[in-house]
Amino acid sequence: MRAKLVKDILSESPLSQEVKVSGWVRTKRDMKNLVFVEVNDGSCFAGIQCTFDLSRGETASSHAALAALNTGASIEIFGHLVASPASGQAVEIAADSLRLIGEAPSENRTADVPYLEIPAYPLQKKRHSLEFLREIAHLRPRTNTFGAVARVRSRMSFAIHQYFQERGFQYIHTPIITAGDAEGAGAMFQVTTFNIDALAKGRNRETGVNYAKDFFGKKTYLTVSGQLEAETYATALSRVYTFGPTFRAENSNTARHLAEFWMIEPEMAFAGLEDDMALAEDFLKYIFNTALENCASDLAFFDSHIEKGIIETLTHVVNSRFAHISYTDAIAELEKAAAANAGLFEFAPHWGCDLQSEHEKYLTEKTAGGPVIVTDYPKEIKAFYMKLNDDGKTVRAMDVLVPRLGEIIGGSQREDDLEKLCKRMLDLGMNIEDYGWYLDLRRYGTVPHSGFGLGFERLILYITGMANIRDVIPYPRAVGQANF
Repeated sequence: MRAKLVKDILSESPLSQEVKVSGWVRTKRDMKNLVFVEVNDGSCFAGIQCTFDLSRGETASSHAALAALNTGASIEIFGHLVASPASGQAVEIAADSLRLIGEAPSENRTADVPYLEIPAYPLQKKRHSLEFLREIAHLRPRTNTFGAVARVRSRMSFAIHQYFQERGFQYIHTPIITAGDAEGAGAMFQVTTFNIDALAKGRNRETGVNYAKDFFGKKTYLTVSGQLEAETYATALSRVYTFGPTFRAENSNTARHLAEFWMIEPEMAFAGLEDDMALAEDFLKYIFNTALENCASDLAFFDSHIEKGIIETLTHVVNSRFAHISYTDAIAELEKAAAANAGLFEFAPHWGCDLQSEHEKYLTEKTAGGPVIVTDYPKEIKAFYMKLNDDGKTVRAMDVLVPRLGEIIGGSQREDDLEKLCKRMLDLGMNIEDYGWYLDLRRYGTVPHSGFGLGFERLILYITGMANIRDVIPYPRAVGQANF
């Protein structure tokens, strides 16, 4: 008989049906002639209780296996589905037999050969700190918290593709290795086949390294964004999106930064900033509503154990009309609040500053009372590709801010005027020759086009209420951390 997933057993299986379940032991309780084993296979938040009646002859062959059973062991159970007399569960399995597949000892087991030694299973029946679980990232998916994070992450990945595919966007695979810096910030990981030690010792200070002899014939990096390449396809297919890994070599050891993360980047031809804002609002509402409808049990756990009010917050965003405010007006609001409340902000707001998280939260939670889109930022604090406004000081940029988090999406209308874009790049000291292919989009059939970027892990942080971004990606890559 083929094993059924726990989620299917709980939702579809009729009573008295013979079932087989495979999974890992969460708990085992003994009571007179009864043994209760909760099995979870990760398919849903809930496990299923399997009850062994030791007075029945059918279960005699399972006695030895039951005696050796510990938390974390992998097992296979046969039995029949019956109504459960216990509260909190509608059904359980009246077990007939048990097969122990893989043990998880509760005590250390030594051996003559070191690599055959088996330490005690680290996930015992108690609450573990998230810091401890990061040290055993290969086992943490077996916990309630990280199993729930993984399921939400999976469903949201699918929802992203659903959203764009249903609206005529083409999925584009942009390169991970690139020769250009899409953000102009320079925080990039270099890719080379040169021996690093030899490179450091043998470098000629006058002529530098001859990258023409490197694998790609030039200096290359891990990408920080697929946006520039997505623009080339948007100007051929009209609507495209990327969804893939990106990298930042920022030396930031905080709860908000990763060196490797995933980005969602749609791009639309024949679209201005207003179209971009409308897409961003509609997209977030779709994703949050999908989470509320399809991840209800996992969100209930996060609401109860991780961050109170998560469900209410997501529901509020879905039902809100996003407010719009210019950067200039936003700064005026913040300066007014700061003047009225000394010490309100750690960083004093002023025109020309980049908005801090505390400013963004104030705008959403106090000024707008909900999601807000801030537009028209000073050109000095935004990327080179953003379209210059007529005032010559600001660009057609937009950031979507949400309560409790702050910025969740950043986007803009792209500069489609060849002369203005070239001037902007020269002002920033960029090498225009490296971006000849990008400038061709403005030379041949240029069109207004817009798009935005959304860090996937930041999205999952917001949906789950988790506090550290390293806890919403399976294997975090950060400063000094490349384990597993």
